[in-house]
Amino acid sequence: MDGTPLGTRARRNPSPVPNHDRHFYSQQRAFGRFGIRIFEPVLMAQPHWHGHIEANFSANFRMTYDIDGTRLTIPENRLILFWAGVPHQLTAIERLGDEPIRLANIYLPLDSFLQMRHIMALQAAMIGRGMVVLPQSLCDATLIQRWYLDYRSGDFERAEIVKMELNALFRRAVVTGLDFLRPPQHDIGTDRNLSSAHIRHVIAMVRFVLENLDKPLLNAQVTQVTGLHENYALALFSRTMHVPLKMFINRMRLMRARALLVESSIAVWDVAEQCGFSSLTQFYAQFRTNYGMPPAALRQHYVQMDLR
Repeated sequence: MDGTPLGTRARRNPSPVPNHDRHFYSQQRAFGRFGIRIFEPVLMAQPHWHGHIEANFSANFRMTYDIDGTRLTIPENRLILFWAGVPHQLTAIERLGDEPIRLANIYLPLDSFLQMRHIMALQAAMIGRGMVVLPQSLCDATLIQRWYLDYRSGDFERAEIVKMELNALFRRAVVTGLDFLRPPQHDIGTDRNLSSAHIRHVIAMVRFVLENLDKPLLNAQVTQVTGLHENYALALFSRTMHVPLKMFINRMRLMRARALLVESSIAVWDVAEQCGFSSLTQFYAQFRTNYGMPPAALRQHYVQMDLR
């Protein structure tokens, strides 16, 4: 633990999460908002699911998870990753020593995770219902504590840096080689809910969408990569991802547009074009509906925050 206790609270400053992000994540349960908490864990009465890639780091205890019908013992002092859209339940806690037990949970929105660069192997593993454990050399209690303090500060820029560091951490993990507590189901045959072939088809559709966001995309074009009947592929996507394909595509477009507005100075019409919107009118309407403000206002918000 490097002598660093988990859970030290930080003072909040007056730079909270922007309202447009809260608006964006309030509309669809399949995608939860970013967050970090450290707490004393308790057993869960029943399985649940939510729209995050969840990272857990346990201090001074081991825990047992039931995830999608598989029982797994989670090692202490290691960061583990899984898709919380898969039903999961904390069923046992084993204390190690006399120190207080603490569990750090990092909640990374699924859509933000899928937008991260250069981690396709990890993204496929998570959608494939795998559980990954990272080496201690990549992530320890000191790093978790720093991320927690950054998040609890309430400073938007510090929270954005945490997400960037998570992306870098995931890239290192992919380069190092992924270590699985539960192998991805698309690699090991079938489970009781979705066959390995089904999950491979969903991964193929997600990849096709992310690689072609700058183009107009019809459902038929996306489902064609599976070789399945369009209606069947659409139902399979919705069942697995908890969101219809068309809504998923639009959400990925909007997130990419938000990133371009914040991180570049290209014209708004060019942002719309690069994100695959059919017209500037359509872009403005969908952006305002989902973020609660027009694109130019969001960009100005970040200019005023002096983040660019």
